[in-house]
Amino acid sequence: MWEMARRGLRLATGLVLGAATTAAELPFVVLSGLSLLLVLAWPRGRRAVLKHVTAAARPLTETNRSRLRIYVAAGTSDTYADHRALQYLSLRWGLGLLAALVLSVALIGAAYGTSWIFILVFTEVHYPRALVLSTVGGLFLLFLSFQGVFGVARLETKLARHFLGPSHQEELERRIEQLATSRAGVIAAVNDERRRIERDLHDGVQQRLVALGMLLGRALRGQDEQRAEQLLRQAHEESSQALAELREVAWRVYPTVLDEAGLRAALETVAERSAIPVRLDYALAADPDTSVATVAYFVVSEAVTNAVKHADAGQISVRVAPGEDAVLVHIEDDGLGGADSSGSGLFGLARRVAALDGRFRVESPVGGPTTITAELPCA
Repeated sequence: MWEMARRGLRLATGLVLGAATTAAELPFVVLSGLSLLLVLAWPRGRRAVLKHVTAAARPLTETNRSRLRIYVAAGTSDTYADHRALQYLSLRWGLGLLAALVLSVALIGAAYGTSWIFILVFTEVHYPRALVLSTVGGLFLLFLSFQGVFGVARLETKLARHFLGPSHQEELERRIEQLATSRAGVIAAVNDERRRIERDLHDGVQQRLVALGMLLGRALRGQDEQRAEQLLRQAHEESSQALAELREVAWRVYPTVLDEAGLRAALETVAERSAIPVRLDYALAADPDTSVATVAYFVVSEAVTNAVKHADAGQISVRVAPGEDAVLVHIEDDGLGGADSSGSGLFGLARRVAALDGRFRVESPVGGPTTITAELPCA
């Protein structure tokens, strides 16, 4: 909810700036159209005017590209033609006016939706029914304008990408680069996982088995039956601990409960095994694909493990919810913050998410809280 509100506020800021640029775009489009109309029958003059007009269109277009990149997260190409910039501006001003209309409706809705506060504080209510109706109507307008912000931002993105690219070839090159990067990341993640498993087996299970063998050997060689019984008891304890550590390693490699009972049960097991309380909010109606469920599980498991080991947290909140053609995984703890997203654990999670063409974000200011968000595309 808060994430959507922050995104809506960021988009609204971008639309406010877009509505402001309309004050320059609309006169420019009108003057450009009139200038080209005057030299329509003069080819040489038309080419000269068109050259100056398209050159003047580029600064306004670059302003919009920067605005869309920062506030709307819409990327475009750096190699668009000048005439495409002019075509873009000839339509963009309409979206600027639409954005101004949506934002005006939002202000009107906010005014009517909150007017009851001032009326109750500063005046007497003579028409309570009218006050209730105006408040409900204002909140409804505010809701519609909130949806309109997302709609206008989507139209802005489509318009910019249609005229300013990237081109099909640039998209293919970018996709090839992404696939090469994600492939290298998956290989590195697999190698890191192998090294971690080897280290866990060598430092944990192997040492337990060596101690077990030594205890059994001493028991076989000993002559004192009481001492031998004591050694066998220690050997039994070592075997139990070795088995527990082996199960722990196997669980970290891949939890069988994920296949047997699904993602929800696997995450509930992570919450139960945590040394600090974990509040799980699972909002998926059905389990996602195996690849998505596996990455979601490891994101939650690693994030909870990091919070227990390093964050000095008192509580962890985990939310798994559906998004737009994606599964959203959100983990937040109330610890000390300062998590390093380039560390081996979080960087490995980022590579896992990138292998699915997902998005991974870590926000961990000093003093906390630490928030980890993963967006995993799914069919």
